[in-house]
Amino acid sequence: MTPVTFEESHAKMQDKISEKNSLRDLTTNPNHQHPTESKGAMSEQKEMETGKEGLVSPKSKPLGVPVINEYADAQLHNLVRRMRQRTMLYKKKLAEGNISSPEASPQTAKPTAVPSTQESNAKLKEEHYYHILCFKFQKMPLTEYLKRFRLPGSIDSYTDRLYLLWLLLVTIAYNWNCWLIPLRLVFPYQTPDNTHYWFITDITCDIIYLCDMLLIQPRLQFIKGGDIMVDSNELKRHYRSSTKFQLDVASVMPFDVFYLFFGFNPVFRMNRILKYTSFFEFNHHLESIMDKAYIYRVIRTTGYLLYTLHINACIYYWASDYEGIGSTKWVYNGEGNKYLRCYYWAVRTLITIGGLPEPQTSFEIVFQLLNFFSGVFVFSSLIGQMQDVIGAATANQNNFRISMDHTISYMNTYSIPKNVQNRVRTWYEYTWDSQRMLDESDLLCTLPVTMQLALTVDVNLSIISKVELFKGCDTQMIYDMLLRLKSTVYLPGDFVCKKGEIGKEMYIIKQGEVQVLGGSDGAQVLVTLKAGAVFGEISLLAGRGGNRRTANVIAHGFANLLTLDKKTLQEILVHYPDSEKLLMKKASVLLKKKAPATETTPPRKGLAFLFPPKQETPKIFKALLGGTGKAGLTRLLKLKREQTIQMKKLNSRATYLDKITKSDRAKTITQKTSENSEEGGGKRREYEDKEREPSEKILDSSECRANCIIAEEMPQSIRRAALPRGTTRQSLIISMAPSAEAGEEVLTIEVKEKAKQ
Repeated sequence: MTPVTFEESHAKMQDKISEKNSLRDLTTNPNHQHPTESKGAMSEQKEMETGKEGLVSPKSKPLGVPVINEYADAQLHNLVRRMRQRTMLYKKKLAEGNISSPEASPQTAKPTAVPSTQESNAKLKEEHYYHILCFKFQKMPLTEYLKRFRLPGSIDSYTDRLYLLWLLLVTIAYNWNCWLIPLRLVFPYQTPDNTHYWFITDITCDIIYLCDMLLIQPRLQFIKGGDIMVDSNELKRHYRSSTKFQLDVASVMPFDVFYLFFGFNPVFRMNRILKYTSFFEFNHHLESIMDKAYIYRVIRTTGYLLYTLHINACIYYWASDYEGIGSTKWVYNGEGNKYLRCYYWAVRTLITIGGLPEPQTSFEIVFQLLNFFSGVFVFSSLIGQMQDVIGAATANQNNFRISMDHTISYMNTYSIPKNVQNRVRTWYEYTWDSQRMLDESDLLCTLPVTMQLALTVDVNLSIISKVELFKGCDTQMIYDMLLRLKSTVYLPGDFVCKKGEIGKEMYIIKQGEVQVLGGSDGAQVLVTLKAGAVFGEISLLAGRGGNRRTANVIAHGFANLLTLDKKTLQEILVHYPDSEKLLMKKASVLLKKKAPATETTPPRKGLAFLFPPKQETPKIFKALLGGTGKAGLTRLLKLKREQTIQMKKLNSRATYLDKITKSDRAKTITQKTSENSEEGGGKRREYEDKEREPSEKILDSSECRANCIIAEEMPQSIRRAALPRGTTRQSLIISMAPSAEAGEEVLTIEVKEKAKQ
């Protein structure tokens, strides 16, 4: 194909594509004002469709484009074609996904005429595009920039840092007026040559004041009835009804217009000092976000002192000017820097250093007296405030020192060993250096429960979530448990728990390491647990008697552990029965895993190894069996039957003897009664009392005979069983060994005499 024919065919193809897609371009192409661009895009699309048959040939490019490397050019065209295919595929997927939406798909919509408003919007959008090389960028109009910097409808003064920066700007403007208005009013530093500089700075400060009063302060949120008010009308109404608004209005009153009548005099700007509320608000917010607020308090108090000296220096220069510069020894003599000389005099006067020249006139004497009185009052107030600031900054350290001194005094009183005292001192020092307090719970107890939970969740939730025992439990139960955790610091070498003791606590390593000791000597390090590890969790849900520790755990270096005792967990689980059931199941599984393995049986010798081991005989049968195998059990049952028959016979004989004894007793009493019927009542009573004793003896003797007969007729084995238990010098050894015959075992019982001590 020649270049001329290529150009003709390419133009025809572009005309056809433009005619078919003209309506679609009106709705989809924002650049419909440039038909050349649209034709170029359509030609590229056509090339993409025809390019599926093979790679783009370098000869198919129009003339006028230089080709440096045909192979590289072909590869680039191939890459562009593949990227366009992928783009079209993604577009098709997005179009198919929009079919199910309630809005009509742009591909299936009927072509309609574009309204005039849309055309105007398209023109505006097109104007914001500009070209750099072969790329097209969109300009950002000025209105869009202004919308980005649009102020919010309401401002939270406690959390918005931009508001804090604005307060800093207002505070700078306020300090400019406070420090320089008295200076310009008294000292001759404002001259006609530099008046315009002072005027520009004053106008800038006034603009800041106005913006704060009109734009910022009416947008500050406030609390009304427990609700945070964000309505703009309500915010404006609240600000206009406050005292702060009145002071702001007074501070921006344009008394500067009197410059036209009385000249450029700074006295007309004295009302700018009334905007002190913003200054104190800035101090309050800055202290609330600083880590060491006492440093700023010290700086602020020092600034108060310097400002007081500044005002005193201005007043002294005014008094010297009133009396006449250099007229007396007491006034300023006009030498050197005016401000520094007057400031030096103010410092010596307020601090009452002395060595000042004596006042000579009445005005000087009165001025000096007032200056001394005010100096003593101001200086003492500032010193007291400085003491309060420093005392508040070191309050925690003072409490720590007091607690440590009381503990050391207690140990000295009871003569505690020096090594123990050194460990106590080390614990105090490390606890203070690591967390700047002795007990974290004392600090958190002043906060509401919601704040306590928020702090503990941020600090300890990540550690508790790693405990396998508590996974799947109620989230609220985990939160309640976090509030009950206690922090404990262990020194290097301290035993966290000892082997054999009852476990009643779970430990979570917050900081440091612990070592688990074991082995034959109990000094071998089995494992080292680091921060985030948990141990002792099974003891929380162990049965009655607790779960005994199986190893010693000591602190390797300084360790900070979180502990949760068993009693606390039980109090929490009362309110969460589902979590309690889940914990019990997990505890039973973990206890089975950690249960000690049963002792291994000794190896069997001979032919016994050919047969599988028999199950262990129950303990009750081991105690009762006296023979071997089934024969011993049969003999035991036979002996039991004989014992039952013999007991029945003995019971019948005892009943018979009891009846005979009762009949003999009745006959004896009847005979004695008939013989003594003639005697008096008193003798008969005595005789009956005497005869009652022999009858009782007869009954007792008959019962004894019956018991003796029973005892004699009882078998020897039964008599042995009836003997009371007691300590003997014999030991019973019961053993069972496999027999030579299959399925038989031999039970051996040996009785050995213990050696006499």
